Amino acid sequence: MLRLRPYKKEDADTIISWSKDEKAFYKWSAGVMGEYPLTPEKFRFVDFLMAFTAFDENGIAGFFTLRNPGEAVDELRIGFVIVDPLQRGKGKGKEMLKLALKYAFDVYGAKKVSLGVFENNESVYYCYKAAGFKDVILDETETYEVMGEEWKCKEMAIER
Repeated sequence: MLRLRPYKKEDADTIISWSKDEKAFYKWSAGVMGEYPLTPEKFRFVDFLMAFTAFDENGIAGFFTLRNPGEAVDELRIGFVIVDPLQRGKGKGKEMLKLALKYAFDVYGAKKVSLGVFENNESVYYCYKAAGFKDVILDETETYEVMGEEWKCKEMAIER
């Protein structure tokens, strides 16, 4: 059974080790923490967010952050979602997101939770859909310049 706890600085090395290649790193970080490879110093960026570690009886299984995306305190945005590569495809991502939503709605009191996912990250997109997130149609699609390519970001949200 997966559970959440506040992120601890000693989790950083494990979480950083999950970024085995540059493309995978940018899919979950969008380069916000800097260029690949990620270092513990760059990862300290998450110290200023509500950061959570998901774990089970085998150890750390995932990580994500929550933040207010704007002025409204009743909306949270999930970011920097990553699951241990050895745990992928086993429902851990969906389970972790369900726990994140439970925290956001039941503990924090959010009315809406949003996130973004790159169009080239199909398995994660379907994980988010399975957790209950719906596509949000925006007037303008957010794009990132990554590894010499233009990556489009889909907006997703769930409201209570």
